[in-house]
Amino acid sequence: LAAYSIACTAGTAMGRYVLPAIITLVITGLILTACGSRPSVLDQILEQNELVVITRNGPTTYYEGPDGPTGFEYELARRFSEYIGVELSIVVPPNFTDILPLTARGDAHLAAAGLTVTDKRKSKVRFGPVYQEITPQLVYRSGSVRPKSLSDLDGMLEVVAGSSHEEKLLELRSEYPELVWLANRDDDTEQLLSMISSQLIEYTVADSNELSVNRHFYPEVKPAFAISPPEQLAWAFPISTDNSLFDTATTFFNKIKANGTLEQLIERYYGHIETFDYVGTRSYQAHVEQRLPQFRELFMEAASKIDMDWRLLAAIGYQESHWNPDAVSPTGVRGIMMLTHAAAKDIGIKDRRDPEQSIRGGAEYLARMLRRIPERVPEPDRTWLALAAYNVGLGHLEDARILTQKNKGDSDRWVDVKKNLPLLSKKKWFQQTRYGYARGREPVRYVENIRTYYDILVWLTDQEAARAKAEAPPAAPPQFDSPAL
Repeated sequence: LAAYSIACTAGTAMGRYVLPAIITLVITGLILTACGSRPSVLDQILEQNELVVITRNGPTTYYEGPDGPTGFEYELARRFSEYIGVELSIVVPPNFTDILPLTARGDAHLAAAGLTVTDKRKSKVRFGPVYQEITPQLVYRSGSVRPKSLSDLDGMLEVVAGSSHEEKLLELRSEYPELVWLANRDDDTEQLLSMISSQLIEYTVADSNELSVNRHFYPEVKPAFAISPPEQLAWAFPISTDNSLFDTATTFFNKIKANGTLEQLIERYYGHIETFDYVGTRSYQAHVEQRLPQFRELFMEAASKIDMDWRLLAAIGYQESHWNPDAVSPTGVRGIMMLTHAAAKDIGIKDRRDPEQSIRGGAEYLARMLRRIPERVPEPDRTWLALAAYNVGLGHLEDARILTQKNKGDSDRWVDVKKNLPLLSKKKWFQQTRYGYARGREPVRYVENIRTYYDILVWLTDQEAARAKAEAPPAAPPQFDSPAL
């Protein structure tokens, strides 16, 4: 049989719904059954060389990032497809309410969409191993009265239709009989948080991980209280007596838990957003609008020379000086990129207060740090380690990496190194190092702040690009010269 050409690939799946790719597998299975030898689901996947995964768009699941498809759930699914040795096809249905029915029907091999495990859902799908815990929280806007319970709500409450939040509210209605809400079928959690920020609605419910990510984009939204104890997230599979794929996924999760890969992925997507600074976030967004435009082209030009996203270089500049070309520290570092006199001289920068020279010098200095990080270190750990070296010095970073090895960690992973950097300020540990004492907590905060600033700047510039595209006038129809008569 010729296979249906219906998969939505990882690079082009953004926001599109495709016909069920599993149809091919079903037809193939029926024919093989008639022949008396029906292959397992895993065998069919291997034969077709395709793992079909349903997910949803969002900062905690799957989205198109600066370097292509990304997101926590996408990364898990991509690694699983590599684990079994097949291509990954991503399917994004039009509504959240479509995910579980499509999964239960077998229109995909699994759903990796940040799904909460609930008793009601267990009757429709089979959940795999738990990989994360979250807490559903009632969300309101800063400046309004903080409700202490569901009985205090005074305004519109909207939640995503078909979500576990709606299930929980239905359960709580017996305790709060006057509780009412709107189940929104068209918008996702991020859009509902945006509506709270814009004062279009008063309340919603969001999982703690989604809220933590989105508060940096919508700083006015705040958690009021948890509507339930912590809940578990897991992948969903069709209910079946065929355990081949399910058992393989279980083995996969056991492996990535044991070797630290799962911890590393959680750190990559959530490690830098554990704390939230409302004033700092608002101030940063204001500076993006007011200060960044005059330096934007300089960041873009300097970043292009070291093959880096200009927004990351700009985030470094903000962490260093808040984009103030006249900034001077008590230790004598100065300029937008806060270069030391020695570093500036080594790079060939004559005037550290000149924005063009400072930004160019900061980019070159960072490039040097990157070149000195071992090539075996993968991204993004390579960049995070280079940023730590930019702040604390390469020698102190190497000391921390050696301590990481002594403490049975992986010196090539930021998630392990950042646990050991603070040890450089403790006598018991820095006496064992070559370069001695350092304020080891500073480079950790430094890197995590830059990661947050970068995420926000990516989001803001993506919003800017989307608005520009929407406001662009339609292209004029082509003009043709009339032929001579």
